[in-house]
Amino acid sequence: MIAIDFTSDWRKKLVDRFITYVKIFSTSDPESDTTPSTPQQWDMAKYLFNELQELGLEDVSMDEHGYVFGFIPSNIDVTVPQVGFIAHYDSTPDFNGVDVKPQIWENYDGKDLLLNKETGFVLSPDKFTDLKKYIGQTIITTDGTTLLSADDKAGIAEIVTAAEYLIAHPEVKHGRISVGFNPDEEIGRGAHKFNVEKFGAEWAYTMDGGEIGELEYENFNAAGAVIKFTGVSVHPGYSFGKMLNAGLVASEFIQSLPANETPATTKGFDGFFHLTDFTGDVAEAKLQYIIRDHDDAKFEARKQLMAEKVEAINAKYGANTAVLEIKPQYLNMKKQFEGKMHIIDIAEQAMKDAGVEPKIKAIRGGTDGAQLSYMGLPCPNIFAGGHYFHGPYEFVPIENMEAAVKVIVNIAQSIK
Repeated sequence: MIAIDFTSDWRKKLVDRFITYVKIFSTSDPESDTTPSTPQQWDMAKYLFNELQELGLEDVSMDEHGYVFGFIPSNIDVTVPQVGFIAHYDSTPDFNGVDVKPQIWENYDGKDLLLNKETGFVLSPDKFTDLKKYIGQTIITTDGTTLLSADDKAGIAEIVTAAEYLIAHPEVKHGRISVGFNPDEEIGRGAHKFNVEKFGAEWAYTMDGGEIGELEYENFNAAGAVIKFTGVSVHPGYSFGKMLNAGLVASEFIQSLPANETPATTKGFDGFFHLTDFTGDVAEAKLQYIIRDHDDAKFEARKQLMAEKVEAINAKYGANTAVLEIKPQYLNMKKQFEGKMHIIDIAEQAMKDAGVEPKIKAIRGGTDGAQLSYMGLPCPNIFAGGHYFHGPYEFVPIENMEAAVKVIVNIAQSIK
């Protein structure tokens, strides 16, 4: 195993690349039926397509759905399994992703970070305690008005930097390596049109995890739910016995679900119902939920409970007052690694060789790797290094990103 000489020049390449990526607006949209779901994602796809070509990857392509593939050529004479690395370039629609202004804080002192003097927005270790782990390190944050999009542009920056490093250092021996970037992971559709056969890898790793050391091959079962409510709008002065306020009925539905089974009240292997959007007025209302559980039976029970609550609304207020649609998103990928644990072992050893302590855990979320594993491409998840995704408190230590680059290179040269 050849150790990576990660000089200041390579650190600058990594950071500059990440800063460039996060400034490209690429939020996805769950309401859209196209792939990518938003036109702005094409800007990111085209940028990555051109960058991979400039770096010298082979067979670089971008298909009609925005999937960008490239291949790091082998520099050995023997045939070894082809491994891949994958990341998504869309940003979550959960928070503002327009006009991201990243800030770099060197030698973090462990105190509050005033991200925005105009608004007084503060990132404090008193509330966001993970900050305390990175005293003395260099941290990249938002300015408090947007998310950072380290999920998953940190992963992209790490993969592309590792690819550039491998091409520039032929003394690091490796087989052919697949690289893939996709849209729409944040809305559960990142793998839907992923061409596994074209990607050509026997297995892959998504660089889409959180803090340093995370290695995950178990995740939530996931579905999305939309409930539409139809009310009866009548002038409020003459509405006695006639009006049915759809917004109030939607609120009643929300209150009917278990109050202690939300993301804020669960941890570990606990599942939840998560209300992601609520729009409505007297005449119409709409709720959007995500449903999550690691356990198959409990997952099915959650979907059934939601259906029963809709039936109860209709029994009380009339047929079709509430209409439920549940769409599957992904399944727990743990089953797909039975008899294939060498894939996990390789990543675990690569972390140790990079000086990183592996933290094998279940994902309280999802990853494109879950769907890809069911499509014939076993694909566990490796840390990208960030914290507190999907909001203005998001940050990523540069040292975590450097470690991720080293892990990628170590995996590449360990495949025999």
